Amino acid sequence: MAGSRTKARKRALDVLFESELQSRSVGATLDGRVAAGDPPVNPYTIELVEGVREHRDRIDALLSEYAQGWTLDRMPAVDRNLLRIGAYEVLYRDDVPDAVAVSEAANLAAELSTDESPTFVRGLLTRLVEVKPTLPA
Repeated sequence: MAGSRTKARKRALDVLFESELQSRSVGATLDGRVAAGDPPVNPYTIELVEGVREHRDRIDALLSEYAQGWTLDRMPAVDRNLLRIGAYEVLYRDDVPDAVAVSEAANLAAELSTDESPTFVRGLLTRLVEVKPTLPA
């Protein structure tokens, strides 16, 4: 199951990244991928993309608040969207242990982004895990 969730996270990143790159709505990009069905879109990918879309304002506000010295706009697009996925899993998915959400995001950052990205992504998501108990519901 872990392997399929890892792939689902990567596909969710693809959808979020593509939407941003093409200035299209996340919904339109996701709908296009689902309609194309090649490859079929994993249900967890859909849950991640829709969850990030639904909670994006709060996620972005928290990422902005805790990303010391970085604005969302200055972050590499891959990192920004990985952080959104990781933050969604940390804050809204009780079925994903926080450590798994942080580790998966950092691993994808290591695979797909800059040399500094895994440490940055891990650090920021770990900070969200630390403050989670104090955040309003």
